[in-house]
Amino acid sequence: MTQISKLQRLHISGFWGKEVDDQASVIIYSTDRIAGMKLRNLLFAWHQSSWYGTEITISQVGEQAYFHLTAVQALDFLSDVRAISMVDIVWSEQMETLIQMAKLLREILVEGWFEPSWSKFRQQQIGFDVTFPEQHTSKKQQWQQLLLAAEQHGNGAVSHWIDVVLQQLIRENEAVHRAYTHVVSNTSDMKLSEVYTDEQDWKIAIGLEQDTTPFRLALHLLEPDRDEGRTEWQVVPSIQPLDETLWYPLHYDAETKEWFFFYDELQWNNEQLPEQWQSFITERVEKEEQKWSALLSDWSSKYNEQQKSGTLNEIEVWHFLHEESIRLVEAGCSVVLPAWWNEVQKQKMELQGKVKDQYGTIAEPLVGLSQIVQFDWQLAIGNVQLTEEQFLQLAAQKRRLVQIGGQWIHLDPNQMEQVRDWLKKVGKRKQYTFRDMLEIHLHANDSFQLEEEHQTIAIELEMNEHLQQIMNQLKNIATLPIPEVSTMLQGELRPYQQQGMAWLLFLRKYGLGAVLADDMGLGKTIQFIAYLTHIKQAKTMGTVSEVSRYPSLLICPTSVIGNWERELAHFAPNLNVIVHYGNKRIKDESFYRSVADADLVITSYSLALLDHEQLQTIQWDALCLDEAQNIKNTYAKGTVAIKKIMAHHRIAMTGTPMENRLTELWSIYDFINPGYLGSFTKFRNLVVNPIEKTRDTQLITNLQRWVQPFMLRRVKKDPAIQLALPDKVESKVFITLTEEQAAIYESIVNDMLHKIETLDPMKRRGLVLSSLSRLKQLCSHPSLYLKDQSKQMWQEKRSNKMMRLLEMVDEVAAKGERCLIFTQYVEMGEQLQKILQRRLKLDVPYLYGGVAKEKRDEMIAQFQDQSSTCCAFVLSLKAGGTGLNLTAANHVFHFDRWWNPAVENQATDRAYRIGQSKDVQVHKLIALGTLEEKIDAMIDSKQLLNDQVVSQSELWLTELSTEQLQDVFMLRQSWLKG
Repeated sequence: MTQISKLQRLHISGFWGKEVDDQASVIIYSTDRIAGMKLRNLLFAWHQSSWYGTEITISQVGEQAYFHLTAVQALDFLSDVRAISMVDIVWSEQMETLIQMAKLLREILVEGWFEPSWSKFRQQQIGFDVTFPEQHTSKKQQWQQLLLAAEQHGNGAVSHWIDVVLQQLIRENEAVHRAYTHVVSNTSDMKLSEVYTDEQDWKIAIGLEQDTTPFRLALHLLEPDRDEGRTEWQVVPSIQPLDETLWYPLHYDAETKEWFFFYDELQWNNEQLPEQWQSFITERVEKEEQKWSALLSDWSSKYNEQQKSGTLNEIEVWHFLHEESIRLVEAGCSVVLPAWWNEVQKQKMELQGKVKDQYGTIAEPLVGLSQIVQFDWQLAIGNVQLTEEQFLQLAAQKRRLVQIGGQWIHLDPNQMEQVRDWLKKVGKRKQYTFRDMLEIHLHANDSFQLEEEHQTIAIELEMNEHLQQIMNQLKNIATLPIPEVSTMLQGELRPYQQQGMAWLLFLRKYGLGAVLADDMGLGKTIQFIAYLTHIKQAKTMGTVSEVSRYPSLLICPTSVIGNWERELAHFAPNLNVIVHYGNKRIKDESFYRSVADADLVITSYSLALLDHEQLQTIQWDALCLDEAQNIKNTYAKGTVAIKKIMAHHRIAMTGTPMENRLTELWSIYDFINPGYLGSFTKFRNLVVNPIEKTRDTQLITNLQRWVQPFMLRRVKKDPAIQLALPDKVESKVFITLTEEQAAIYESIVNDMLHKIETLDPMKRRGLVLSSLSRLKQLCSHPSLYLKDQSKQMWQEKRSNKMMRLLEMVDEVAAKGERCLIFTQYVEMGEQLQKILQRRLKLDVPYLYGGVAKEKRDEMIAQFQDQSSTCCAFVLSLKAGGTGLNLTAANHVFHFDRWWNPAVENQATDRAYRIGQSKDVQVHKLIALGTLEEKIDAMIDSKQLLNDQVVSQSELWLTELSTEQLQDVFMLRQSWLKG
């Protein structure tokens, strides 16, 4: 290798390389054998913009190193080459030429001596031409000599250098790039050589030169106008003086070769028209005609060059408006269309149905969602109405643009075909039900798209006065008249309860089902009892229909049958109530006779399945489901059996109509108004899946608007309710695990994580749920997980959570207050009952699913009795979490978490309801560092869909990734204490 000594000569050569990644490059190398890294340090030690050569690509061929400079790097480096210490660089003749070009090119760029290239544009390329000012003739000659020298050296590609440099600079400046490429991008699919045949015209189009023409020129479409002597559509040149806003169509006299304004009434003539405009107009029209001919199909057959005008038939006008005018504008040509076109093209074709006047009146009452409603139909396009006969005539003639009553309308071929098929196949034979009307009026902003064999037709219904009033009342309960409360009701209704009764009776009148979803404790029971007494009184007075001769049926959880008996006996002693429950209930064919004189029959959800044959033989007046979330499972046998029970009016009462998933909402609505939300499959695909995946607020709003007319939900804190309830204070009690619990906890988690990666999705979900259950049991007490029922193994000290609960219950007892303790595990409830009774030396009731009805009623009555010594009531979440009134308690403990806010709130509202006079303290016990704490934090931070439409259940945990599961389930050691 040659060693570099003081003032040693270094020979550098180079050449213009091929384009690399759409960028031209200059390649530099030394004819001396110098190592690549050494040579880079010598050549680029001063070149800061390439970070001293480190950003320049080096390739090695044998012992020869080559430096690849991009066009911009080469310009920056060669235009400012500097002497290198101790080395005398000798540039080759080729490189000397490139250096001189780079220096001059930098000056060209700085001074702006360049412009877009017309010749390259015609080849659909972005290129530039160098343009020296007249006073820099020497610079121009120098540049031409350098280009010639480069060509002689065989570097013809060097002429492309300026284009590559400027293109790269343009790409880095988005605004400049858009401005220059506007014409190219808009005409990329055209024959540019035919569209732009004149360089000056092109430069004006891209803003490079100023247009000195005193007017603008456009192609003008003129509609037929018999008053002005035009019976056909015409296209003519049109001008707009620069100082005016109006466009004036032109008329060409082929004999005199002179131009006139088209309208005689303007009184413009050739003498008034500036003489110099004649040549301007002729010249500009000829240029524009070449563009029009290149851009428009069959132009020569439509346009007469001698007359400078063309005629179009209706089909040709349609294509001109829809397609060709757009193509002209995109190519930079001006087009003048009729003023009405912007509005006309926005017009939608609609079928308008007008309800016959008698529907909804006493003469023709509406009863139920399946009631057929007849309409008179007409077609509307904008403000123009067409009869069916007129429309079919236009469709047969294949009309596209029609003037009716002085207004133009355009007929879309696809829409025409759809409407014609609809009228032919369905037409006036289409029977719209009241359900269809509700969908139109409520679900889609007073109009909807009727699907008919994969076609969509816009439908708009005009209600009569009676139906419009019904719709308004459905959407706004405040507009309902409040009927007088029956004298049979032994109690006083609050204003919002009177409104709820009125709402139920209003829907009953039209056979429409209802979901009474008031917050827990707002008195859904008393509202339904008021509803029943109103019907009873109307029946006595003979002002109701035949259907009211049948009794009503109430289905509720077994745990609240006794509560219903007491409430009915207290508020409506005149109602004949029969309880269909117990071993002595009538199950044979005499069942109907046994209940025929009843006003209300009460039974449970379990018996509704067992005795479904008897219950389904009666056409009940009203069928009410208390705690209607019990039918949330669409395919459960009990749900199917209940939905087969016939009734004139169906009511669902629940504080949580959407406990877990939106499909549960569908199930309840399928009970109250079968078919209203469509089929289960369609609802799941079009509503459930999109909302649960995206939480899209617009989709949720649409669903709310759809379900709102049949759901009445008020919350305790609503100012309009004016309950004046005491405060409810919720707090979380964090407790650490014992060392025993921690050791078992880690063993369960490690076992789960070890197995989970080898399982298929179904088994994976099962393992996650089973591990979740085991860990929850362990956090409550080790013996609950180990299934050890011995007294010794249930020692309090083995669970810090149990010890803390007992301490807090001691404080409640010491204050003379009472508490509810909820757990989801029967074994846990049994042990809490035993330990509390031993500790407090008082009777502590425990209510769970296996307790008989009589015993449940006795427990509730004893706890509510202020004279009793009972201070704690243990309840299983499933059996005691709904329907009970336990306002004697002002403390609620959630010993183990359900992780469903709706379910926990239901349980809390056993105490926090009407009749509560004390502040209610809610205590949620959480094991620190465990999945209990982490899932609680996730629920707090997660925007639950329940806040809007639905809440989540524990099933969402099964869909977490392995890494997320590990984060949720793993024990956090920093919180572990003995």
